[in-house]
Order: sequence, then structure tokens, then C-alpha cells
Amino acid sequence: MYVKIKDNKVETYPFSMGNLKKENKNVSFPRQISNEMLASYGIYPVTYGAMPEVSERDKETEINSIPTLKDGAWVLEYTISDKTAEEIKEYDDNVIYGNRLKRNGLLRETDFYALSDVTMTDAMTAYRKALRDLPTHENWPNLEDADWPTKP
Repeated sequence: MYVKIKDNKVETYPFSMGNLKKENKNVSFPRQISNEMLASYGIYPVTYGAMPEVSERDKETEINSIPTLKDGAWVLEYTISDKTAEEIKEYDDNVIYGNRLKRNGLLRETDFYALSDVTMTDAMTAYRKALRDLPTHENWPNLEDADWPTKP
């Protein structure tokens, strides 16, 4: 991925080797074009900046569409913005839905213990109750692995 720079400003992005050859039809380029040769045509490689660590719940990250010069290199950076209240609610609703699916699956795995001809242990009864009570957990819906009850 390359950028074409003219007068210290982005002229074309993205820019490809095909673009370079089309613009310079009378030039015979080597198979491997060095960065130094590319720079003589105003062409520079573009890299991605580090992905910022943000809360997926309330922040949105988006890669910028135009690279910027940072520490002597052309970089595509990320922009961080706040999610709207509606987007946060949608995120929470999706987390709740996923947690309920997981919880219901774990309950189904132990349903046979609740049959009339099976004696359920106190530990299994407590486990199933803890699964059913998860929506009242203090961290709901943002449960950590340690918040989930352990199957006996």
C-alpha cells in the first residue's frame, strides 16, 4: 500500500505500482523497486498505526482514509469516537442475548438431572440456580469468566 505525495501533501491514496508504471510509461523499472527509488517519484509505503485499546461497549474505532506523516513514515491512524446511547443499548442487548444463549445451553446440558427418576445433588441444584440467577449478578450483562458458576 502506497501514497503519492506532492508538495508535502497527499495527492493520491491508495497508490499502486501499476499507477506508477502508467504515469511513467517511458521508464523501465526493476522488478523490485527500492523505497529510495519510489521516494524519488514521491511514492511512499503506508503502514497501519497501532490499534488503540478501547471499550467496545462505548467507543468506536475507525481507520482514517488518508495517511498522515508520523515520525518520518506515512501511517493510517485510528480515530476514536463515542458511541451513541442507541449504539450502547444495542451493544448491551447483544451481550445480554449472547449470555442468555450460553446460560440456556448450560442449563439444557443439565436438564436430565431434573427428571423425576433422577436424584439431583445439592451441588447441581445450586449450579442450576446460579445459572438462572445470572441476570441478577452485579456484573450483568458484562460477565467475566469468573462470574459464571462452575459445573460440579
